[in-house]
Amino acid sequence: MVGFQWQRIYKTAKAAIPSALQTAWWMVRLMVVISFGVELLRYFGIVSWMSSILSPIFKWVGLPGEAALVYITGYFANVYTAIAVMASMQLDVCRITILAVMVLCSHNMLIETAVQKKTGSSFWRILAIRTLSAITLGFVLNCLMPPSLADSCTLNASIVQDASAVELLTEWVLSNGILVLRMTLIILGLSVIQRLLSEFGVIRWLSKLLRPLLFLFGLPGKTSFLWIVANFLGLAYGAAVMIEETGQGKIARRDVDLLNHHICISHSNLEDLLLFFAAGGLFWWMLLPRLCWAIVLVWERRLEWQLGLNVMMSHKSNIT
Repeated sequence: MVGFQWQRIYKTAKAAIPSALQTAWWMVRLMVVISFGVELLRYFGIVSWMSSILSPIFKWVGLPGEAALVYITGYFANVYTAIAVMASMQLDVCRITILAVMVLCSHNMLIETAVQKKTGSSFWRILAIRTLSAITLGFVLNCLMPPSLADSCTLNASIVQDASAVELLTEWVLSNGILVLRMTLIILGLSVIQRLLSEFGVIRWLSKLLRPLLFLFGLPGKTSFLWIVANFLGLAYGAAVMIEETGQGKIARRDVDLLNHHICISHSNLEDLLLFFAAGGLFWWMLLPRLCWAIVLVWERRLEWQLGLNVMMSHKSNIT
C-alpha cells in the first residue's frame, strides 16, 4: 500500500514537470526582457524624468515629490528595488505606509499583468485598475491616517549613483541570474505541490474550508487554492499554477477573472508586506485597505456582468 502511494506521488509529480518548465521558460523570457528594459530606462535617466513629472500627484496624496522615484521604480521593477530606494529617504511611518500601499498595489506591473492576461483578464483593464487604485488608496490613507510626524521629507543624494554601463550590466546579469534560478525552482515546486494536492483531494478540502470567506470576497470556491498561492507567494511565482488551472479548463475563465480583480490589488501578503513592515510601515494599515478595496472591485465586476445580463434580457424581450 505504501509503495502504491509513493508510485502515485512519483507519477503525479512527473506529470507536472513539462508544463511547469514551459511556464517557467515563458516567465523567464518575459522577466529578462522587461528587466533589461527597466535598467536601460534607469541608466539613461528616464525613470528619474518620469518621477519628476509625477511629483505634483504625489504631493496630492501627501507624499514628497521625490517619493515618485520609489513608486516608478517599484512599478516597473519589484518591491525589493522600491524599498532600496525608499530606504535612502527620510520618511515618517505615515508616509512610509502610504507609499508602501501604493507600491503593493502596482509593483512589477508589466510582468504580473502579463500573467493575469494569460489567465483570461484584460491586460489594459488590470493595468488601469492597479494604477488608479494605488493613487486612490494613497489619497484615502492620507485623509484617514493620523497627522504626519514630519511634514518635510528630503531625498538623500546617494540614491542616484554614477556607474558605468559595464558595471550596471554586470550587476544586472548577476542579480537576474539568481532570480531566474529561484523563480524556476519555485515554479517547479509549486506545480508539483498543486498536482499532489489535487490528486489527494486537499484542494477540495481547502475549497470547503475557505468557502465562507471567499463568498464574502465575492469569489467562487474553486479559486481557493489560487487565492492562497497569490496571497502567500504572489502573482509571478504563482503563475504556473494559475496558467495550468485555466489552460486545462479546471476553473472557468470568468471565475479566474473575478480572482484577478481581487489579487491584482491584494496579493503577496506574506513576504512583501513583511518587507515593508520591516522598513517602517504600519502592518494593518498596509493590509486592510487593500483587502477591502479588492472586495469592492470583485463585487463591482459582478455588478457589471449582472447589469449587462439585464440589458441583454431586456433587449431580447423587446424583440420578441
